[in-house]
Amino acid sequence: MNPQPQTFNRNSLELDAAAEAERIVTFMQETVIRKFHRHGGVVGISGGIDSSVCLALTARAFGPERVVGILLPERESSPDSADLAHKLAAHYGVETVTEEISSTLDGFGCYRRRDEAIQRVIPEYQPGWGVKIVLPTNLLEQQTLNIFRVVATSPDGQQFSKRLPTAEYLQIVAASNFKQRSRMSLLYYHAEARNYAVIGTPNKNERDLGFFVKWGDGGADLNPIGHLFKTQVFQLAKYLDVPEEIRQRTPTTDTYPGGSTQEEFFYRIPFDILDIIWFGHEQGIPQEAIASALGLTTEQVGRVIADIESKKRTTEFLRTPPVNLA
Repeated sequence: MNPQPQTFNRNSLELDAAAEAERIVTFMQETVIRKFHRHGGVVGISGGIDSSVCLALTARAFGPERVVGILLPERESSPDSADLAHKLAAHYGVETVTEEISSTLDGFGCYRRRDEAIQRVIPEYQPGWGVKIVLPTNLLEQQTLNIFRVVATSPDGQQFSKRLPTAEYLQIVAASNFKQRSRMSLLYYHAEARNYAVIGTPNKNERDLGFFVKWGDGGADLNPIGHLFKTQVFQLAKYLDVPEEIRQRTPTTDTYPGGSTQEEFFYRIPFDILDIIWFGHEQGIPQEAIASALGLTTEQVGRVIADIESKKRTTEFLRTPPVNLA
């Protein structure tokens, strides 16, 4: 039943976590075993909340002995990612395999192609510096376009920030996407070698707003949490006893060596605000009622909704499967 304006509030996205976990586990079992005729699951784990929840669900669905957690670090990955991923796997009794992909990325020219584009914008930039691309994060304060900037930090702490022209932005993203696509290939190697399925990790925020790489982290056999808002994934993580260190970790892309968070890279506002505004909008709650429930202005809510709809519209291509002539 959809909420009415008078019942809509900050807690409208609260889950019955036990019932939802059981529903997902049943879906995974029916899909992987009965439909796909596979015997278990492979999950790429990074120490992040989404992959951690998916590993926990997969272990419940098939038993830890039929699950493999794959670590796929490269030279720009945070060391915390591997440490947390190992702790996670040990917590659930799941086998791990580590595949270091830096040499693969060198072969694709991932770092070189990306750095060439950065240096055209920031000539001072040198390989090995911290670097990230970001969006304006003041969406609640003012209407701003989704225009990316590149931020580079030298070893002595000097920071350079420039607006990204379209050509350089596209090259940086295209080069960086080798990371996710290389990982997808290795996940399928390990899945096929065991007759397992690849378990995807994107949540609703990533899937519907386009925060994933087509045929990269978007490439999987099934997506157990693709219907859940990020804040609901955190609820499920608590119920599934995902280690506290992971639940407290700030969501990050772990793609750029400048350590950008998901909020500054893409979402622009905190998840607890984004998700409830989005949910209210989907349920047909008037913007005035959403604003009242959250202590925001109608104008602020309208800006967030406009940003959501813009991202959904401009990333539709990513969600489109291959098109065949009838």
